[in-house]
Amino acid sequence: MATPQALAPRALYQEVAERLRAQIFSRELEPGHWIDELKICRDLGISRTPLREALKVLAAEGLVTMKVRRGAYVTEMSERDVREAYQLLALLESDATARVCQLANAEQLRELQALHQTLVDQAEHHEAFFATNERFHLRILEIEGNRWRQQIVTDLRRVMKLNRHHSLFKQGRIQDSLQEHDMLIAALVERRSEDAARLMRMHFDNGLAAATHGTPASGAAD
Repeated sequence: MATPQALAPRALYQEVAERLRAQIFSRELEPGHWIDELKICRDLGISRTPLREALKVLAAEGLVTMKVRRGAYVTEMSERDVREAYQLLALLESDATARVCQLANAEQLRELQALHQTLVDQAEHHEAFFATNERFHLRILEIEGNRWRQQIVTDLRRVMKLNRHHSLFKQGRIQDSLQEHDMLIAALVERRSEDAARLMRMHFDNGLAAATHGTPASGAAD
């Protein structure tokens, strides 16, 4: 019987990609920022090969843009990029929410209610609120159970983090978002699938309005 092979340690380029990803999300590397490969190699004590492999990973995720003869830059979200991402998220998540009305059991609905209450408690702590808000939305997708939808939304939300300070953290946006979540939770608990889908679409419409410097629509937002 063959002896099982030991798992290989995590590749260096993956560690480098994780480090750069964290710097991008923390705004240590701002959108549009040129990535100084020589400096990063010096700081991390690595060669150019693992760094370039890491940059390929981040480029595939949409977080880094490679420019011919100019190097790598942190991706900047144009208004069109933001609008198209919100529109896709609205379609995908509203449909998933309608299905969760039919599929979720009582324990899963209680979990969503608990996540919403955590958001209420974190309203003054923006970074924690942002993380829990994402968890709330992704949990809806997990309950619905379509892995392809989950993958697409996860990819979109990863890129949308480049724009987060232009939407959720706008003045008054968090309180608006909480009110919208509150109405959404009520629709889920009462199994009103059409209302739940409509409220989720409105949530994203209002998020888009905030992200593009507009005024949120009346009613219930991301």
